Amino acid sequence: MTDEAATVALFKVYEIIAHWINLKGNYKRLRQEGKKLKAIRDAIEAEICKDRITPATREWIAKAKMIESEVKDLKTKYKNEMGHPWRLVRIWAYPILGVEMKEKYSQVHSLWEEGNLKREELDAELPEPVLKRHAAKIEENSSLHMAVQDLLSFLEDEQIRRVGVWGTVGTGKTTIMQNLNNHEQVAKMFDIVIWVTVSKEWNVEKLQEAIVRRLKLDMECFGDVEENARRIFEELKEKKYLLLLDEVQDFIDLNAVMEIHNNIDSKVVLASRSRCVCYDMEADELINVKRLSPADAWNMFQEKVGHPISSPLIKPIAEQVVKECDGLPLLIDRIGKAFKKKGKVVSLWRDGLNRLRRWDRVKTEGMDEVLDFLKFCYDDLDGNKRDCFLYGALYPEECEIYIDYLLECWNAEGFIHDADELVDDTNAFRDACDKGHAILDALIDVSLLERSDKKKCVKMNKVVRKMALKISSESNGSKVLVKPCQGLQDFPDKKEWEDASRISLMDNQLCSLPEFLQCHHLSTLLLQRNNGLIAIPEFFFDSMRNLRVLDLHGTGIESLPSSISNLISLKGMYLNSCTCLTQLPPNIRELVQLEVLDIRGTKLNLLQIGNLTWLKCLRISLPSFFRGIRTQRQFGSISAFVSLEEFCADDDLSEQCWDEVLMEEVVTLKKLTSLRFCFPTVDFLKLFVQRSPVWKNSFFTFQFCVGYQDNTYSQILESSDYPSYNSLKLVNGEGMDPVIAEVLKVTTVFKLVNHKGVSNLSDFGVNNMENMLVCSVEGGNEIRTIVCGDRMTNSVFKNLEVLHINNVLRLRSVCQGRIPHGSLAQLMSLTLTKCPELKKIFSDGMIQQLPQLQNLKVEECHQIEEIITESENLELEANALPSLKNLILIDLPKLRSIWVDYSLEWPSLQRVQISECHMLKRLPFNDANAAKLRCVEGQQSWWEALEWEDDAFRESLQSILHLPIAQPQVSM
Repeated sequence: MTDEAATVALFKVYEIIAHWINLKGNYKRLRQEGKKLKAIRDAIEAEICKDRITPATREWIAKAKMIESEVKDLKTKYKNEMGHPWRLVRIWAYPILGVEMKEKYSQVHSLWEEGNLKREELDAELPEPVLKRHAAKIEENSSLHMAVQDLLSFLEDEQIRRVGVWGTVGTGKTTIMQNLNNHEQVAKMFDIVIWVTVSKEWNVEKLQEAIVRRLKLDMECFGDVEENARRIFEELKEKKYLLLLDEVQDFIDLNAVMEIHNNIDSKVVLASRSRCVCYDMEADELINVKRLSPADAWNMFQEKVGHPISSPLIKPIAEQVVKECDGLPLLIDRIGKAFKKKGKVVSLWRDGLNRLRRWDRVKTEGMDEVLDFLKFCYDDLDGNKRDCFLYGALYPEECEIYIDYLLECWNAEGFIHDADELVDDTNAFRDACDKGHAILDALIDVSLLERSDKKKCVKMNKVVRKMALKISSESNGSKVLVKPCQGLQDFPDKKEWEDASRISLMDNQLCSLPEFLQCHHLSTLLLQRNNGLIAIPEFFFDSMRNLRVLDLHGTGIESLPSSISNLISLKGMYLNSCTCLTQLPPNIRELVQLEVLDIRGTKLNLLQIGNLTWLKCLRISLPSFFRGIRTQRQFGSISAFVSLEEFCADDDLSEQCWDEVLMEEVVTLKKLTSLRFCFPTVDFLKLFVQRSPVWKNSFFTFQFCVGYQDNTYSQILESSDYPSYNSLKLVNGEGMDPVIAEVLKVTTVFKLVNHKGVSNLSDFGVNNMENMLVCSVEGGNEIRTIVCGDRMTNSVFKNLEVLHINNVLRLRSVCQGRIPHGSLAQLMSLTLTKCPELKKIFSDGMIQQLPQLQNLKVEECHQIEEIITESENLELEANALPSLKNLILIDLPKLRSIWVDYSLEWPSLQRVQISECHMLKRLPFNDANAAKLRCVEGQQSWWEALEWEDDAFRESLQSILHLPIAQPQVSM
């Protein structure tokens, strides 16, 4: 062998050895990469149910399995080769096998990288635990909010698996469900929340399809109903889930849909118009209704409506409602739901009764007939409600609109009713107002209007108002000009207002108006609070024969032009706060349709409106009254208003201005349904009570003030925030007159200011205050306690809901002695302010009497050391304050304790505010007894000085802690 041949042979040997070494390396790398590929494939298959695998993922898994098989073949081939190394013929196969392994390695690695991407995309292929839904915001402590809270409590109860939310269309069921779906507490309770809106044409297959889509399962793999149910069950069997079913209209067999009975951790909340559907769906939380006799009918209605029916104002009306239901359980059920929405608003209850009486009796108990009979409970907005809603857009966004005023405008526009719909024309104006409240309530229920913080006002939010204006602008045959609060100094161009049906230019800077406004179809003109407007052109009103609402209040006008007589359709005219207005034209008497006139705060007198005897509602200032009958000596001017239903004269006058002539005028008004009036002394009140024919009318409402106070209290009652309540305010009075006792018997809101000659409210006679719902005591140096329990055997203040005590300098306790069981049982809000000698709040077991107390505020009571006195509550039950939600303690320098330890439960407590209580070092709350605590407010120094037994609880409060930002100190 030559040297060259030897070199070639040697090179071949080296090459064979190198291929052999490379083959082993390629095999090792391929084997490792194959293991990684199989691991990621197994992980993907384990984490994704086969029914949820997308086509792309399915294709990747198939490729992975195929290449895993090829790798296995190569591994077998490699072992065979390496197992017989002496077969030289095989040696020449090493390079080929090595190349195959190297190429296969590249394929496996590429597929493994693709699998990694699949893992990253896995979350997108899995269903989210909660899909947030667009939900209307619900007010704190509103009925909708409480419904959500109740549902959360039911979901926490292991004994309750299904809850039914049922009621009529538009009551907020979907809003409740949406807020429940989005609630953070629900996300913590369940692994997944499934929302399904059940269509009218639903069937099991469609319901299964909706659930399958929510779970992101593969639709192509599904077959018949039974197989689908099994697969849904398999997907959910290891999960704790919540199923939310909205708009359920018929029984749904959930076992057939998803084998739900086999999952004991599942919960269902369903919303339906029908109580029966909830029962059919085996809802655990529903009221059992069994009634045929009158007694049973009353009990059923009482249970359905709940707390409002206990009101002494509501109960007589409720009895008539039940009577109209004629003992039919389904009808009672539906009516109960409808009336429950009305809360404690008496006007809504009266309107509901009136409407109910206009329907024919139900002849059968069929569901269709009942729903038809009660269509006002669930119908979508009808034409009148739509008109009322659109009318609200005439006012600025978020503007607080007085409810009474808005209802009067609706009535004037003809939105509320036609004359032939009235049950009794005797009190048509009040009945229309009651019906207006019902429409208002319906609009609030669907969130088209909102209640403002002032109970007597509503408002429309920005988005809804824009929608309303868009609808109005697109309406055929209707044109509106709406530009409030835009700083306008000049009246808009003719093309904007010509042929308009409604014009709103309130709260601008208009100083002049066009000489003539060509608006034959104009029905509402709102120009209020243009205080630079001092004159109205003589012919301005010539073409407005269809005008129904004219609002000029708060303008600088000095008179009205004679063209006012053309407003022959005018029903509401508002001139209040026109401080320069001194005269009206004589032809004002041409306004034969005028029902509402407000001239408070003007310089007009009654003689100038004396011909408008057909007025239904008149609001004046008492000085105007005397300018009418004193200066001109024209007696009988008030008595001429024989149709008057509402009369308001609420400014204080000096006692010297009064005589019996004034009251002689008022007591002649025989159609009065509502009176707001200031009496200088008890004697004048007595004259009205003894001689007015309307006093004994059970539907007569009043807001009375007796006595004088400084100008800051010239407007009658702060309790005007309770517009449907009878309210009495005694100012700087003394002792107890029998007429006060008589008025108190029908008073629901009572305020006592600087009264002398009584040491406690019991001196007014506890039997005289059984109907009292709101009580306020302010000032006075003789009151020592509010309720004296000594020698009492019957419950006191059993209907009282709100108690405010302010600046009562010698008050020592809220209750003296042990009060009888049932006393203060309905009290929901207790406020104690500026009572420097008050030492005890919950003494003598009083706390045991307060199951409904929701709000407690104590401020500037400098002798208070304990909120709940330990020595007088030794046998206190753990659940003593089951309803307390808000606790506010401000400027109590001696306060050491709310309660001595953690033994009390605070199941409803949500907010605690503590300020200037530096001696309070411990809180009686922890994770176990105050689970619903959502907000703690206090000062930084106080918070840092608190002592804790549980540091973990302190840390948990950090997220809900609100501390005021300290103001920087300025060096002198």
